[in-house]
Amino acid sequence: MTERSEAEDEVVRIASDLIRIDTTNTGDPTTVVGERAAAEYVAALLAEVGLEPVILESAPGRASVFARYPGADPGRDALLIHGHLDVVPADASEWSVHPFSGEVRDGYVWGRGAVDMKNFDAMVLAVVRQWRRAGRVPPRDLVLAFLADEEAGGSFGAHWLVAEHPELFEGVTEAIGEVGGFSYTVSRDLRLYLIETAEKGLEWLRVHSRGRPGHGSMIHEDNAVTALAEAVSRVGRHKFPIVMTDTVRSFLHEAGEALGIEIDPDQPEDAIAKLGPIAPIIGSTVRNTINPTGLRAGYKENVIPSRASATLDCRTLPGQQEIFAAQLRELLGPDMEIETIQSQPALETTFDGPLVAAMGASLRAEDPVAHPVPYMLSGGTDAKAFAKLGIRCFGFVPLLLPADLNFSALFHGIDERVPVEGLQFGVRVLDRFLAEC
Repeated sequence: MTERSEAEDEVVRIASDLIRIDTTNTGDPTTVVGERAAAEYVAALLAEVGLEPVILESAPGRASVFARYPGADPGRDALLIHGHLDVVPADASEWSVHPFSGEVRDGYVWGRGAVDMKNFDAMVLAVVRQWRRAGRVPPRDLVLAFLADEEAGGSFGAHWLVAEHPELFEGVTEAIGEVGGFSYTVSRDLRLYLIETAEKGLEWLRVHSRGRPGHGSMIHEDNAVTALAEAVSRVGRHKFPIVMTDTVRSFLHEAGEALGIEIDPDQPEDAIAKLGPIAPIIGSTVRNTINPTGLRAGYKENVIPSRASATLDCRTLPGQQEIFAAQLRELLGPDMEIETIQSQPALETTFDGPLVAAMGASLRAEDPVAHPVPYMLSGGTDAKAFAKLGIRCFGFVPLLLPADLNFSALFHGIDERVPVEGLQFGVRVLDRFLAEC
């Protein structure tokens, strides 16, 4: 169809354009760049086809874009489609291409944000623009949100919008965003498509130890750096117990059936290791995790400081937040001070209903061997903000991937890239999905 070929061509151009806008989010508001420029680019594309986008700033330059695409039945609940515009930093010296080039090469669009998540932003824009040019009307209102600050927890993006402008989401009961809908090839006759129905909770913590300051040449039993190093080593090496949630149990059952392997729910990790490139994601969803990510102490070589600090990236399973907090306190010991940087609970919904059925139908229409399955994301997304409004959230960014592509390694990784054919597949699937949702 002419409509689809136009949208499929446009999605590549839009993805490249978005990648070329450096929207690096360092987590430090004073050094974040590009979100306003990206928001203006998106708003212009939406306005060009007759929508009325609004740019909202939570702070100077911290811009998100919102638009409502009226549907045929205003009495129906609306669907939120959300993506973020910011990206994590990238060191150009480590890449094969410049991370903000948006270069199209070897069948891929390259650059920071290609999979996280300017690919989906581009898909949505390409489909919406084509629909508007063709005069098509979705079955129900579509609420479009292109957001700032997801990579630093969303305080200046989704969480701010939900707190300050909840009226924008009036009537919304369901949402789609990252990270789901991508393929995992089992054989020529079977591809699993992982739909995110759950994601782990986020606890970014800073822990502090205190001790007696003094001269580095003397013996000090009460050394803050030593105490911190011992505590960080304990938590960094600790393996929390296996906890099987409904989503993970369902995914492992489906994966076991597809691969012809038996998965012991009490000891699933040997079987998970056989899942290839998705093993790191799935393996992180059977237990709570802690990763130390930063250390800070001292100001001079021969001075023992009175305080030492570490940052911890903690991810908790649904229903485990309070249990995890008690476990962490025991691991750290009673003398460590715990400071919360970000705390966002885990999410989980069921894999059923008309929206899920529409996802499956749209995938199978474009890939006859598609088999959608629910899974849990080991990280977090802006869905945590929208869930506060009672919105049922899914990760659905449809991508048909090469069987040998290590997709999970591309998130925040070097040489991030997305297949051109995968983008075009996503456009076709979204076109079908939005017509049926």
